Amino acid sequence: MLICDDQELIRMGLRMVVDSQPDLTVVGEAADGDAAIAGVAALEPDLVLMDVRMPGLDGLAATEHLCAQPHGPRILVVTTFDLDEYAYAALRAGANGFLVKDAPAEEILVTVRAVLRGEVMVAPSLTRRLVERFVRQPPTSGSAQRDRLAALTEREREVLALVARGLANGEIAERLFVGETTVKTHLGRVLTKLGLRDRIHAVIFAYESGLIRAGD
Repeated sequence: MLICDDQELIRMGLRMVVDSQPDLTVVGEAADGDAAIAGVAALEPDLVLMDVRMPGLDGLAATEHLCAQPHGPRILVVTTFDLDEYAYAALRAGANGFLVKDAPAEEILVTVRAVLRGEVMVAPSLTRRLVERFVRQPPTSGSAQRDRLAALTEREREVLALVARGLANGEIAERLFVGETTVKTHLGRVLTKLGLRDRIHAVIFAYESGLIRAGD
């Protein structure tokens, strides 16, 4: 993986955590977005740990650029969360999850491995906090978004709303009195019908389309 952060101490700390594992390797470091893009082109890492606030090209712009590539790496945003208001936009740009800078080493490794497996790593408890913090403007749903929502069944809309409120699949299953496998099936259909990549982008769509609003 490639570590991109403008603070050398942060890069050193992350490198020590990652390189301590036999199945993980840091292939390079970058201090800004331009260097990260160049590093990805030269080193072809599977994953980039991407800071948000950096001089020059920031992590958001670099994430947008890398996620637009047909075979780009997965992006794990490294953030202080409470301060980085660009982090939400990074998810919209295609980032695959969040890693809080002061997270314990064990949590960092769990998150990194999950993202490498193709999962989106934002805990359900953080999902609601994240979206409610950054989606406080009125919904911007137009006819196209309403048409996309109309394609969902009533149960699929219900599942989407509960996902957006931060409930995990097991909690949704209990709420709807169905099996967890059934919830996963409904969510999969939601993603397919709406043309969304993953759970996080489903949450964003639910808020931006007006299906639910921050504080619901």
